[in-house]
Amino acid sequence: MHPVPKISLIITTYNWPQALDFVLRSLEYQTNKNFEVIIADDGSGPDTKQLIKNFADKSDITIKHFWHEDNGFRVAAVRNGAAALAEGDYFIFIDGDCCLMPSFIAFHRKLAQGKWFVAGRRVYLKKRFTAKIFKKAWNFFRWPTGILFAMGLTGQCNRPFQFLRIPQSDIARKKQAKNWEKVQTCNLGVWKEDFYRVDGFDESYEGHGLEDSDFTVRLIRSGVYRIDANYCSPVLHLFHSRSIPGREGKELRNPEYFQKLLESDRHIAVQGISRRLNR
Repeated sequence: MHPVPKISLIITTYNWPQALDFVLRSLEYQTNKNFEVIIADDGSGPDTKQLIKNFADKSDITIKHFWHEDNGFRVAAVRNGAAALAEGDYFIFIDGDCCLMPSFIAFHRKLAQGKWFVAGRRVYLKKRFTAKIFKKAWNFFRWPTGILFAMGLTGQCNRPFQFLRIPQSDIARKKQAKNWEKVQTCNLGVWKEDFYRVDGFDESYEGHGLEDSDFTVRLIRSGVYRIDANYCSPVLHLFHSRSIPGREGKELRNPEYFQKLLESDRHIAVQGISRRLNR
């Protein structure tokens, strides 16, 4: 077992401070406090900057803000930029619309093993329930798992069984060790040294889709394998529409980039984080 002295939680966001506010609030209730936060801001306006400043001013959590210009969906690039600021030995990537249950950091810390990455799950909150959260300002992420489970059974979210603490053996968690499919960076833990081993995310990918699959394939090729974080602490994904006006289109080349990766044996990013560090 590899010790985890400090965690860097990297949160991707774009122009939705209302959701980010709930995510940041959920951090205050983490049972494990040994982490820093880096906001990976894909070009948000001043409202997001002010929200982050307000949170940093009143919180004991170390928070950093990486921002780059809004030039379309560039999540791979903004995650690399944020990772370059990280001081932790272990990275956890989430999105700025994914709230965390109090045990989230603690479970990731528990599951972290050398030469393995942790693939977490997410639970989608339905549109009507998300609207109630915003209206009533509920700290729903603190609700007991039994209530959250019942919420799923009554159609307020999907995957209700993810709230149950169903015991999983180490063997069961590693059944998909070399499978890259359905790994998503809205809930992903990886060692800093392994992140740099594959040169981080590939910034060739712009627009939505496949940048996380590219990253996962390269991790596995480098000898870093998958642990599934089922039945412990999923992220709670606030409802939003799939498309954002003005940020579609560039993803048309992403399938081409990913196919070229699959046809090769490459594990290093074409345009990785090293380009930033060598400037």
